[in-house]
Amino acid sequence: MNSMSDRYFVDTNILMYAHDTSAGVKHERAQALVEKLWRDRTGIVSTQVLQELAVNLRRKVGRPLDAKATREIVAEYLTWQVIVNSGESILEALDLEGRYQISFWDALVLQAAQSSGAEVLYSEDLSSGQQYGPLKVVNPLA
Repeated sequence: MNSMSDRYFVDTNILMYAHDTSAGVKHERAQALVEKLWRDRTGIVSTQVLQELAVNLRRKVGRPLDAKATREIVAEYLTWQVIVNSGESILEALDLEGRYQISFWDALVLQAAQSSGAEVLYSEDLSSGQQYGPLKVVNPLA
């Protein structure tokens, strides 16, 4: 059984690159990371990440997917630990937004990652190496 320190929260952009075959090196790195998290069963996402993924796979990737393919991908990620964003999450994210001067959406990702008990947040949006309490941001594509 994995300890909580072996758990990794994954931001939307990393999942996007994992499924965007037109993204070159970023695709390869993200795909390798996501496959490792699948094998080790250590990946964590939130409902927000899956919502963003569902929208962005159909419009923001080099080769947009259709609704059916998108649904299959989102369904696969439901086998990961999924943090549900609650009303309380939104209030906490508003506090984090002010404290760290980051966007609300980044703050909501940060809030979910912190509440999951993960020690690492894989993201391209938040500053790599930045420490938020016990949580460290790592850009796996750099």
